Amino acid sequence: MGSMNFILYLGVLLLLGLASTRVVKLLKLPNVTGYLVVGLLSAIICIVFDKFVFKDTELAEGLNKLNSIVSNVALGFIALSIGEEFKLSKIKANGPRMAVITIVQALMATLLVDIGLILACKFLGLNIGIAICLGAIATATAPAATLMVIHQYKARGPLVDTLLPVVAGDDAVGLVVFSISISIAKIFVSGAKVSIVSLLVIPLIEIVGSLAVGFVYGFLMHFLIKFFKSRNNHAIVIIAFTLLGAGTCIALNRITIAGESMEFSNLLCCMMIGAVYVNVAKTEERPIIDRDVELIDRWTPFLFMLFFVLSGTHLATSAYEIVSTNSVKFLLPVLVIFLLYLVLRSLGKYLGSFVGCKMVKESPTVTKYLGITLLPQAGVAIGMANQISTMADFQANNAGNVIVTVVLCATLVYELVGPLLTKIVLDKAGEIPEVEAVPVA
Repeated sequence: MGSMNFILYLGVLLLLGLASTRVVKLLKLPNVTGYLVVGLLSAIICIVFDKFVFKDTELAEGLNKLNSIVSNVALGFIALSIGEEFKLSKIKANGPRMAVITIVQALMATLLVDIGLILACKFLGLNIGIAICLGAIATATAPAATLMVIHQYKARGPLVDTLLPVVAGDDAVGLVVFSISISIAKIFVSGAKVSIVSLLVIPLIEIVGSLAVGFVYGFLMHFLIKFFKSRNNHAIVIIAFTLLGAGTCIALNRITIAGESMEFSNLLCCMMIGAVYVNVAKTEERPIIDRDVELIDRWTPFLFMLFFVLSGTHLATSAYEIVSTNSVKFLLPVLVIFLLYLVLRSLGKYLGSFVGCKMVKESPTVTKYLGITLLPQAGVAIGMANQISTMADFQANNAGNVIVTVVLCATLVYELVGPLLTKIVLDKAGEIPEVEAVPVA
């Protein structure tokens, strides 16, 4: 299995993911749930065969590499789709309101998780740096799951109009909080000192740099696409620049400043590409822009399906690797931290959204339901956890293993339950058309 034909495996996963849509339709669940379960189960089966039948251990490593490539590409297109929602007309009317809601809900989640888990870590004898890291990761919301549900049910209305920019802005706030929190957490896990560079300069460079790269690529794409008329060529140009954006951010991550490695965001970069593309067009070009957006939406479903199925395999392979190490002794404390993280993050997202909506005098429907739609958590959170686990400071005392375990388990719960809750509240808010209530996927 170590030399497994991964192209064949991808084909099988796509077919299984497609078949799962028939099952989840009968259960009235979103497609995302089926994709994750398929990935999880298929990886478990393959791992069992590798370990007990083929006596090989390379499958998990191969699947993780495959997931890394697909997730970077898929998240780029997801961010592009979200960026296309940032039309200047909407930003001028609602920008300050969205900023308030985004910041309040993100910081509330961090605050509650930090306080609750710091107390729990002290009681359980764990390093409180773990709590600080998980508080930062709590900000992340999965744009992929939310966007998939909205597209599947063709949801439209005030709740969706508020949800999309809040989810999009969540990553900007999350990157700042994450960078600052990691610097502070290092004090507790290794005795490292916090510097102005690591606390302020690096996060600022990462965010501004990611947006700047996306801004340049967005304008270049707008300029180049004028030389082509057919929709197929337009699609190729958009796909190329989305890949360029994601790839450039990965390449820039090799840069180090004062010994600190950079983490440019392909999410922010591709989001800016989409935002620039839809805003620099002239009025007479709007029909072409709308056609291009629709064309990309038609092209990406298989990529999103593959992303979620491979996310399921990633959960299984990562959990297997963790259980195979000496971090097993942390399982009971981790279970407590995991349960507290689920409750405190969910409470923080809901209360933060509720308070933020009240502050800007949002409609009762949006105020009531927005927090529930922000529960899904996947790629960004897993990426943050994996980044921490590779840092030497967090490897020394198994802090990284604990963080990865908690985040992976929480991701499984959030991605299984979150899309379903998003679908339910969108329906209750009256933003799913009646004819789409039970869609033919």
